[in-house]
Amino acid sequence: MNRLALAKNRASRHFMPAASIARLRPRSIAQLTLVIGIAALVLPTLRAIALVSWDTEQGAHGPIVLAIAIWLFARAWPEIAARARPGSALLGGLALALMLLAYVAAHVVGSVALESAAMYGALVASLYLLAGSAAIRAAWFPILYFLFVLPPPGAFVAVATQPLRLEIGSMAVQILFWAGYPVAHEGLLIYVGQYTLEVQEACGGLNSIISLTAVGLFYAYALHRANALYCAVLAFASLLFAVLANLLRVITLMLITYYFGAHAAQGFLHGVAGMFMFVVALAALLAFDRFASGLRSWRIVR
Repeated sequence: MNRLALAKNRASRHFMPAASIARLRPRSIAQLTLVIGIAALVLPTLRAIALVSWDTEQGAHGPIVLAIAIWLFARAWPEIAARARPGSALLGGLALALMLLAYVAAHVVGSVALESAAMYGALVASLYLLAGSAAIRAAWFPILYFLFVLPPPGAFVAVATQPLRLEIGSMAVQILFWAGYPVAHEGLLIYVGQYTLEVQEACGGLNSIISLTAVGLFYAYALHRANALYCAVLAFASLLFAVLANLLRVITLMLITYYFGAHAAQGFLHGVAGMFMFVVALAALLAFDRFASGLRSWRIVR
């Protein structure tokens, strides 16, 4: 009898009885289904973003920002888990249904930007369903930071960068004209001696603004645990430094064109100038943070 009972106990360790399966909570099954569904939603969209945006100058920062966003979520996960309480099924389910409808519509029309935005909304709604509003408040910065992964719509890029491109081109021409160079401009076209350049979207500063803002916010959060106000200050400083960096980039390309020809300005030196100006803007942002930190420390001492 003892041997028979021991054999039954061993068998029960390997096989779950039907009664035990029936006792599984429906909410747990629904949560697991939701996680699997979101994974099936996210992976194809990230692949589409990578194919459309990450191999361009405007979206080259995407993989780095995605890795940082995942790291931020992993770092905040203990606090998220501690505060996790399932959210309202009615409110969260309605928001998720709307985002899924928007996702399907964006996928049908072939808009990766709208599709990624709908995916983002579905992720936030799913996090609310699984963990509740308290967990979302605990993860507010990783949630906000993930926005930098999403590619901006092409129409928005054109509208947002054209005034900047016009202003940057005009300022660059004015500075070099004061320095005695034979330069002029007409709209987005810049004339340098016998050469003609066009201030393209990459020189409008949007890529640098997004990249610098992402780096600046991560720096403020990771090193200082800064509040929302200081993050907003760094974001504004990032915008200014990005515009100045692109102004210097346009001036540099104009000088390269004047001395070495249009072919040199559009070749290897074009990419080098862009990378160098980004490094300069990043160094200026870090110096600004050190200066602002010094002011705050001085006020505390005083």
